[in-house]
Amino acid sequence: MRVVIADDHSFVRLGMRTFINTSSQCEVVAEADGVDSLMNVLSNTPCDLLITDFSMPGGQQADGLKMLNTLHRLYPAMPVILVTMFTGVATARAVLAQGVMGIVAKNTSASELPAAINAVRQGRRYISEFLRERLDNADNQLGESPLSVKELEVVRMLANGMTVSEIAQQVKRSVSTISKQKNMAMLRLGIRTDVGLFAYARDSGMAHSPH
Repeated sequence: MRVVIADDHSFVRLGMRTFINTSSQCEVVAEADGVDSLMNVLSNTPCDLLITDFSMPGGQQADGLKMLNTLHRLYPAMPVILVTMFTGVATARAVLAQGVMGIVAKNTSASELPAAINAVRQGRRYISEFLRERLDNADNQLGESPLSVKELEVVRMLANGMTVSEIAQQVKRSVSTISKQKNMAMLRLGIRTDVGLFAYARDSGMAHSPH
């Protein structure tokens, strides 16, 4: 399998490349250190699998869900495995809805990435054990619908410092629509204040970690 890896930390890419190249079934054919470079690599390098971080710096695609949406639209047949630090159930549901085939926690990637690659090669999804347990528990405990992809997108952008008007301009929706999606997200989550919304976003892994 021809594999492209993407992460804005060089030591993470080194670890992934070392593991993948020791497998007789996989070969790293290109690397990217951000979303813009990833899009450039994919346009020039045929590959069978993308292994990427969720939140990386990079122009208009810096939001992870927006990046995945673009990838799914441009390369619908390319399987994607996320190696990520986020632990939120809502975010996991949203990325799975974008067609992601694997989610592997960064702190367990050495042990779980081989299983994820094998599963994806066989056309099966793979979700890290700790996140699979959280999804199962949430499904058992919650009767309400999770946030929609658009509501989640708005919450993520707010958590990363954008204003409602800036979000509206970037995603090409009206300010009133963004405000309604923000308010609906807060209603669904039972959150009444912006501070509470930011705390939820942080705890769900939506806010970018400082480098």
